[in-house]
Amino acid sequence: MAASLRELRQRRKSVSATKKITRAMELIAASRIIKAQQAAEAGEPYITEMIRAVSALATYSHTDHPLTEPSENVRRVALLMITSDRGMNGAYSANAIKTAARLTERLRQDGVEVVRYAVGRKGITYLKFRGIDMRQSWEGFSDAPRYEHAQEIADVLIKDFLTPYEDGGVDAIYGVYTRMLSMIDQTPRARRLLPLEIVEGVHEPNEGEVMPLFEYEPDPESVLDALLPMYVRSRVWFYLLQSAASQLASQQRAMKSATDNAQQLIESLTREANQARQAEITQEISEIVGGAGALADAAAQD
Repeated sequence: MAASLRELRQRRKSVSATKKITRAMELIAASRIIKAQQAAEAGEPYITEMIRAVSALATYSHTDHPLTEPSENVRRVALLMITSDRGMNGAYSANAIKTAARLTERLRQDGVEVVRYAVGRKGITYLKFRGIDMRQSWEGFSDAPRYEHAQEIADVLIKDFLTPYEDGGVDAIYGVYTRMLSMIDQTPRARRLLPLEIVEGVHEPNEGEVMPLFEYEPDPESVLDALLPMYVRSRVWFYLLQSAASQLASQQRAMKSATDNAQQLIESLTREANQARQAEITQEISEIVGGAGALADAAAQD
């Protein structure tokens, strides 16, 4: 019984140490998520206006541009998948990987070759473990991205997009990231970055609204050449910010759940230890009483 009691106490001590770690990670994630969420929300108006500007330019300039004109025969696409560098954030990375896998399967059914670009050590490890080739990968900044990271990724994607198919180029670019809708809802999404999809009627004027007249200097092609790389960089930057905020929110929720489970396990082990201690005391009392009774019987016989 003593060995069982000692084992229960050791387990309770171990779980208590784990609880301290998960609680600390929960507090760290909670302190960082506010800043990450504010950064993601601050970047959304910029990307919205950038999409409006590029859409208006592509719509009203009537100019054929490689970044806005879809390929008639899509043969190879680039897929950018954003995951985390570390674990302990629930199903955050797994959901992004599953979304990318579903998109890949759909593209393959259409006879399209998929070239992968991975951000985050979890996604990189997943692809390497399954022997899936990657054209390029980035890691080390999933929870704290900077604009320089988005610029580097976007420039690689644009370069491959402008490269002819025969030289290894791609006809379209897709991105898989996690959108933070709330502290308890982070949804993975798949979006096409290039070529830019212009939807007719989206920017039609409301009743009484006057649409502005557009003038392009020096010409629409030059404006598109300068504006569209900024558009792709801002989109990738927005994806990184949303993914970072989602990762921290998932980590906070996962660590809170782990802390609560550890507390329940500590309480359960405490009850078992108390019961074991009570049983040990009862056995000791029984042995003392039995010994005293035996001595009394021996004295009476003498």
